[in-house]
Amino acid sequence: MNESDLMKPLLHIEDIHKDFEKDSQIIHALRGISLQVSPGESMSITGPSGAGKSTLLNIMGTLEPPSQGTVFFEDKNVYEMDEAGINGIRNRGIGFVFQFHHLLYEFNALENAMVPALISGYSKRESEEMASDMLSQMGLRDRLFHRVGELSGGEQQRVAISRALIMGPKLLLADEPTGNLDKATGDEITELLMELNKNKGLALVIATHNLELARQMSKQLLLVDGRFV
Repeated sequence: MNESDLMKPLLHIEDIHKDFEKDSQIIHALRGISLQVSPGESMSITGPSGAGKSTLLNIMGTLEPPSQGTVFFEDKNVYEMDEAGINGIRNRGIGFVFQFHHLLYEFNALENAMVPALISGYSKRESEEMASDMLSQMGLRDRLFHRVGELSGGEQQRVAISRALIMGPKLLLADEPTGNLDKATGDEITELLMELNKNKGLALVIATHNLELARQMSKQLLLVDGRFV
């Protein structure tokens, strides 16, 4: 990556609004949000429950469109793309980690981690090799064939992170990645995320109530009632 690429925002959102209808009333979840995420940057978004953190991450990650506003990923206007284009960004450009890992309990760690590679068109053998390598980097070399129920909470989250990173995304979005873990395990996951950011240049945006985690990010934003304050 050359210097000019580093200066360009990886993700740029402009004047994002998101409205929902509930009981015949319009709920304004986001009210004119704009921000940029640069390559290799780390950012936390904190705020009370219901402030719009998860909604904002979903829009940034192409999981749902805004009611108004634009989202650019690597200079591409995401929500003007066709479904195949959006799916390509979601599969290869952006990784996701959630509070509840959403692993498939009938699968083992290796099978869970290889899903994005299979979706992308890699063969089963290639996908297994990619997943095995990623899980090994996450410290799970000896747990590849353990089913989800046989893994600890921290190990399950490491599998989820492996799944998110297997396609080599440039941006990782994490929604309360330590929220379902005890403090010691949460600290391990925090250390892992920071290592990925600092040593591998992965851009990182985390929505969290964990202020200790938030303070480790290079940029810290507070979201209240759908606006940054």
